[in-house]
Amino acid sequence: MARLGLKIMAWLAISLAAFAAEERLFDETKATTLFAFDDVSIPFSQNLKLVMRAPERHPANPVVRRGGPKAPDSWAVQFYGSVIRDEDKYRMWYVAVGEDRLKRTGPRSSPWRVAYAESRDGVNWIKPRLGLVEYLGSRDNNLVSLEPRMGVINLKVLHEPGSPNPYKLGAHVWWPKNGSRLGTFAPYASRDGLRWQMLTDAKPVDFEMRAEDVVLPPLHFEPVGGLYRWDGLYHLSGQNAMPAARPYHGRVARTYVSSDFVDWSPSSAISRVRPQQHQLLGPGRSREGEQEHEAISVWNRGNVLLGISGRWHGAREWKGVTVDLGFVLSNDGIRFREPAHEWTFLGRGEDGEWDQGGLLQGQGFENIGDQTLIYYGAWDPRSWRDSPPRGGIGIAVLPRDRFGDLRVDERTKGKGTYQLENPQCELVTKSLAIKGPRPPKLFLNAHGLGPDAALELNLLHHDLKPIPGYSATVRKNGFQVPVEWKKPRRFADDRVRIRVRFVGGNKKDIRLHAIHLQDAQGK
Repeated sequence: MARLGLKIMAWLAISLAAFAAEERLFDETKATTLFAFDDVSIPFSQNLKLVMRAPERHPANPVVRRGGPKAPDSWAVQFYGSVIRDEDKYRMWYVAVGEDRLKRTGPRSSPWRVAYAESRDGVNWIKPRLGLVEYLGSRDNNLVSLEPRMGVINLKVLHEPGSPNPYKLGAHVWWPKNGSRLGTFAPYASRDGLRWQMLTDAKPVDFEMRAEDVVLPPLHFEPVGGLYRWDGLYHLSGQNAMPAARPYHGRVARTYVSSDFVDWSPSSAISRVRPQQHQLLGPGRSREGEQEHEAISVWNRGNVLLGISGRWHGAREWKGVTVDLGFVLSNDGIRFREPAHEWTFLGRGEDGEWDQGGLLQGQGFENIGDQTLIYYGAWDPRSWRDSPPRGGIGIAVLPRDRFGDLRVDERTKGKGTYQLENPQCELVTKSLAIKGPRPPKLFLNAHGLGPDAALELNLLHHDLKPIPGYSATVRKNGFQVPVEWKKPRRFADDRVRIRVRFVGGNKKDIRLHAIHLQDAQGK
């Protein structure tokens, strides 16, 4: 215990240093980022290899825990939710379930509610007493108000400053059919993120949607693994096993789109299928096999979407089912792929730990100081039948934006028939659109650089010819190291490429994680 306390104190010291460092760093989500693992943005390379990085668990986990007796989250804190930075604080919405889940007088979905927490540093969270919703005779709780109220088992929140209702909430709710409860979508909006109003004229019965009020096709769909805007449209990333043009086994990630968040196209796209799902196991075996779980929670980085997906490891019985988290990305907002085949980004905890058995992806990603925080939840599917208290919210931590790196691959070095004495190690980006007569400002996220290990950069025309004056050498380590061009000048290009070469006697030590671009105005 003492050792854990010392570790937490060390992390707190790092966090304080991170806040000081944050004053010197720009927000990468407002720039164009070419990640090392993005083979669409960086399609060309030679003698380089990609190595992905797994995060560490924060020593304070779980940073949001279940409440005490009579709290609305005494049985479950389920991070099918969101974290959003709003000016000087971080805001979190999650699913809460309390003691009234044991009551048999109402529908099964009614105890599932939306709860709220907030933080100044992204690590230490409080559950404010909002006084909005009565629970077990008291309003002294952190429940948000939904009008009309429905049982919500998954949610995602978007923040769109400047809109009359800048907060959008997508809710996974129930609707009854033939004695069963099927999943569907309910759209809410809010001015403050605490008082929510449904955007349709739905009139739920016993906290459940009526068939005539369903805004998606009336089939079972778990709709809000992810919620994001891309190319002017709202996107829902959810899971289901509905029939598809190409048949797959079990849970796959499916995407619906809308122009206004209220009316949704009835047609959808299959956005992510694991390779094992091409083998059809047949009816009655929906729990078995490797599958996608709850689709993809998205970090919108402007030019690319980063995503966390559930890696469902199926079995005939619930006691054999487990879930880990995978890492995916998309450049078109619809089709997601893995940078490393069947790679586990974050594995479930060991038995006896708070996150044993299974992990949940929420939509919570933040760059704070020199760290990237990824928020996640826990659910042990092996205990489905026993139904013990579950959940909590944890943080997985990486160095800032260092999900993976490109490094020198020396397998071609040598004097053999198919080897070179001094192989060139380089990458070339796709053509990048630029604004105005000056090139974008470039920054590197890299380490391992020094006197005998450098990155040489050149700006190229679309046809791969160097642009005179635009060369630079970088030997400094950091998350946002500026690239200083030798003789920058005006030019007529509206599309350019970037070439990066790894040079020096110690070039094998270099780790290039990302290239960030800002336009000439620093936007």
